Amino acid sequence: MALYSEKVMDHFRNPRNVGVIENADGVGEVGNAKCGDIMKIYLKIDEDIITDVKFETFGCGSAIASSSMATELIKGKPLNEAKELTNKAVAEALDGLPDYKMHCSVLAEQAIIGAIEDYYGKHLEKRKEN
Repeated sequence: MALYSEKVMDHFRNPRNVGVIENADGVGEVGNAKCGDIMKIYLKIDEDIITDVKFETFGCGSAIASSSMATELIKGKPLNEAKELTNKAVAEALDGLPDYKMHCSVLAEQAIIGAIEDYYGKHLEKRKEN
């Protein structure tokens, strides 16, 4: 049996949504010192809908595939739905990850939550100013 599913390999070889969003509405960055993976997620949000999402990941194939799949799963979704995305859902969408690589899907979940929290933080500041 192959170590990685065809979907993991596809998202690793052809990652979706790679890049940076200039003036992103929310940015989340997480890292795992133990494995050296660093993940940064950028969100463009319009009326609480994620209209665009990009990522930069420095890490292993599983981290790149998890970032790619996670961005695909939240693109076009309302924020309240995107915040519910779990690492398990990311791993399942990839047709599974080896146990010792599950932390990669956790990073994707944490980066998305971080980006959404960043957005809410910026928005609260704007609301206070008005």
